[in-house]
Amino acid sequence: MTGSLLFPRRCPICDEILDKGKLICDKCIRIPRRVTGERCFKCSKHLDSPYAEYCPDCEKHKKSFLRGIALYEYDSVKDSINSFKNNSRPEYAVFYADGIERHLSDIIKSFNADVLVPIPLHPSKLKKRGYNQSELLANELSKRFGLPVDAHLLERTKKTKEQKKLTGNERLKNTVGAFHMPQNGVKYNNIILVDDVYTTGATLDEASRTLISGGLKNVYFVTVAIGSGS
Repeated sequence: MTGSLLFPRRCPICDEILDKGKLICDKCIRIPRRVTGERCFKCSKHLDSPYAEYCPDCEKHKKSFLRGIALYEYDSVKDSINSFKNNSRPEYAVFYADGIERHLSDIIKSFNADVLVPIPLHPSKLKKRGYNQSELLANELSKRFGLPVDAHLLERTKKTKEQKKLTGNERLKNTVGAFHMPQNGVKYNNIILVDDVYTTGATLDEASRTLISGGLKNVYFVTVAIGSGS
């Protein structure tokens, strides 16, 4: 996934071929916007008020995970993430993981995680796509943080609709019962779920709820990007 003479690495924003050793081209380097300033203590969405601790969504809906962190504002990288998932650009995981390591390392280390758990795809979607983008990202983060990846702790048993096409309430209903925990996860104390995007948080919250129901106590998450809405 690191590029070669036959398949050279491409810029994750404009998709042009990169010079050797680069992960993003010079003209695109400022396009991905990192989430900065005040963040929701629960999900890490940007907060407009310096006095608020939580975003409106986390104030309104109790979440199963303890805390999460995201690198970019979704609108600035949505085309890149779409290509990562749907246009056969799995190598973009290297760029995303590099940014997470450089900018979010201290926060991720503070989670004291035992393992990284990628959000699984339904078997039918995995067969169609050929890879799980969240697992690729988890594997790259594993190299950087020295944490193992457990890609079998969760299974996706429900074929859900595409979340981005649904309203907030529809997303919540869509993910209910989506996951199953086929093995004993009590051997872990702290887990970091890995996914590409956090929007309403319905997927990550349902995955967290499943893990907690299976006996786990502390679930965190990391994503490449996070939306601004509720």
